[in-house]
Amino acid sequence: MNIHHLNCGSVRQIEATYDGPLPAHAVSHCLLVETDSDGLVLIETGLGLDNVRNPGGTLDTDWVEMVQPVLAEEETAVRQIALLGYSPDDVRHIIVTHLDVDHSGGLPDFPDAQVHVLAAELEAAIVEAPNPRYRPAHWAHNPKWVPYTPEPGEEWFGFTSVQPKGLSPEIRLVPLGGHTAGHTGVAVHEGDRWLLHCGDAYYYHRELETDPHPHPMLDIVQTRSEVHRDLRLGTQARLRELVRDHGDEVSVFSAHDPWELDRYR
Repeated sequence: MNIHHLNCGSVRQIEATYDGPLPAHAVSHCLLVETDSDGLVLIETGLGLDNVRNPGGTLDTDWVEMVQPVLAEEETAVRQIALLGYSPDDVRHIIVTHLDVDHSGGLPDFPDAQVHVLAAELEAAIVEAPNPRYRPAHWAHNPKWVPYTPEPGEEWFGFTSVQPKGLSPEIRLVPLGGHTAGHTGVAVHEGDRWLLHCGDAYYYHRELETDPHPHPMLDIVQTRSEVHRDLRLGTQARLRELVRDHGDEVSVFSAHDPWELDRYR
């Protein structure tokens, strides 16, 4: 299994809250997983070609003004995958942590892929759209949805987990509630450790420190977009425990922190 860490959508520039890292554009951290038997698995899609070419028709005006997306075609997943020598048809599975605009914008670029998502998230997106969060243009092509309802069963480091259909046990859905109605993390086994893509369960790496330090700007964004505050804060507390107790077995990262992405590139 080979894993590529991609930025599929730069947005406005932010500064770290301590000396060291230079200011950087917030990112849309996606994973491209090359598997031996299941083709390419894309985890998150970032912004897609339609967003870059027609932002007025596919994105909310207020959202664009607030996050200031760069809208560069070369940052789209489909273009980065082509540079690796693959075609869109090679992406057989897509897993999204949730269906916010900057996580689902690339779905139309891979119309034949199965799209794995929690059922509660899919229902919320269809019922609530159109709004700044959910954009119907991203699923107007009728994706091959594969929805899941988490149930008690096999756990993953104390978290509920779901085995995606058609994929090996090396990839798991790990529900991380609070940000949206059906938000999930995605765990991928790499070598002798796990990677956990936490989506928007947190926004800034210092939030997972023993003494948490939210990012002033990013904390405003995540607070305004939460659907269940206590659940979101509880999820972050559990992630801090995961890092504390199993940091030698699991590497965690979020969707938008540029300095986390730099660790893997």
